[in-house]
Amino acid sequence: MIYLVAILIPPLALLFKGKIFQAIFNGILWILSLVFLLLGGFILWGITVIWAIIVVKGENDDERTQKIVDAIKSKD
Repeated sequence: MIYLVAILIPPLALLFKGKIFQAIFNGILWILSLVFLLLGGFILWGITVIWAIIVVKGENDDERTQKIVDAIKSKD
């Protein structure tokens, strides 16, 4: 579900993951891409979507890794 948000509204997906400053800069680029949609805004839109997906995937991987580390520590 978060990946769908990352595709449709990238800054919101970054906010959901707690990346406030990245969401601000991503939002600026995303708004510019919407304003200049007919003049090549697809490139900016693609950059914001890819950026959001990479950050969301990284955060999900970090959360999964932390769960594994916590499980290993609790065994000891």
